[in-house]
Amino acid sequence: MAASSLSTEKVWLDKYKYDDAERQYYEQLSKRAAPEASSQQTDDGASTILRDIARARENIQKSLAGSAAAAPAGGDNGELLSRVANLEQENQNLHKVVKDLQLAISKLESRLTTLEKSASSAPAACKAAAPVQNVAPQTAPQKDEEEEEDDDIDLFGSDDDEEEDAEAARIREERLRQYAEKKSKKPGLIAKSSILLDVKPWDDETDMAKLEECVRSVQMDGLVWGSSKLVPVGYGIKKLQIQCVVEDDKVGTDVLEEEITKFEDYVQSVDIAAFNKI
Repeated sequence: MAASSLSTEKVWLDKYKYDDAERQYYEQLSKRAAPEASSQQTDDGASTILRDIARARENIQKSLAGSAAAAPAGGDNGELLSRVANLEQENQNLHKVVKDLQLAISKLESRLTTLEKSASSAPAACKAAAPVQNVAPQTAPQKDEEEEEDDDIDLFGSDDDEEEDAEAARIREERLRQYAEKKSKKPGLIAKSSILLDVKPWDDETDMAKLEECVRSVQMDGLVWGSSKLVPVGYGIKKLQIQCVVEDDKVGTDVLEEEITKFEDYVQSVDIAAFNKI
């Protein structure tokens, strides 16, 4: 700063010459006993010195005027430094927010890994129950073969065999129906997602408490709101970061954003900061 301010000022480097000339002028005035020729030369030199002194004073006044004009630039530099300091503080806050988001994402990934392991064990249980469905149909060919053998041996027992076939078919169909009902009643895996939303206001005068109340007022089947916090964006403006869990078959992200942006008095925009399957 000191070097830049000195470069804009005018420095009078040869002032000592004019000081010597002024001193000589007054010395010459004190020597009035000198010859006329020397007196005339002294007067000529004195007039030259006076002109130099007047010129020097003019240069000094211009230098002082230049330094006064350079003073407002220093004020601008001070304001620039304060803005840079504010930007550095906001940058540090943003770094902290990013670290918090990375920690939350790592936790969600660990939960997702655990759920995938539990889901992989479910098909094994289904395979163990699957052979029940094949038990009844396998008995039918064996019975048909036995009936063919009985037909070859006893020609008069055909009525009894037909009654047994009808009974076996009825039992088989009943078992298949019961198995189908049992399988349909078993609840399946529900696909869910964890979403982190960034809800931005219009300006720093927006009531953030009212904004959060409006966002949480959006209710849907399969939507659960979680924790929230205010994150600085810059110039005194803060955005709302809110967590929610949705069922993929019931709630879509487009529908959720459209419902939130309906509160146009408070909400400027809605962005998805993070999206993870559960």
